[in-house]
Amino acid sequence: MAHIYMQFDFAGDEEKAQLARHKLEVWKQAFRLDKKLIYKFERSEEAVVATEEAKAAEAETPKAKGKTKAATKGDTPKSAKGGAKETGKVHLILRLGFSSHEKLTEHRWVERIPTEAPFVSAAPVTIKTDDAKFADMEKRFEDLE
Repeated sequence: MAHIYMQFDFAGDEEKAQLARHKLEVWKQAFRLDKKLIYKFERSEEAVVATEEAKAAEAETPKAKGKTKAATKGDTPKSAKGGAKETGKVHLILRLGFSSHEKLTEHRWVERIPTEAPFVSAAPVTIKTDDAKFADMEKRFEDLE
């Protein structure tokens, strides 16, 4: 089975990256693409550290016992709300793995994904098996968690 890799650079916009993740999950369920569409996120060190700091700051905020949920929503510090939105880079690496008799379906997904809303502005790059960067991308994808 030949794989096709697609890389999307969200340049630190965590919100768009999460929208893309949600859209991919919807497609996986709707079109039964469980093992044919696999994605992983690659975040730079600044984004990971900023995300951990935001979670720690959110956990440290004291919560009064008498407050309702509506009252505690506005109590989170502004630094925790931003999170990793402005720092670090977020890359989405997507692997499409269709069998040889599904060439038409594969072609449709390769054409469709880069034209959808959260992916258009993320500088899509498609890497096929005959490209020079394929081996590097495959190793990079396998090294991610």
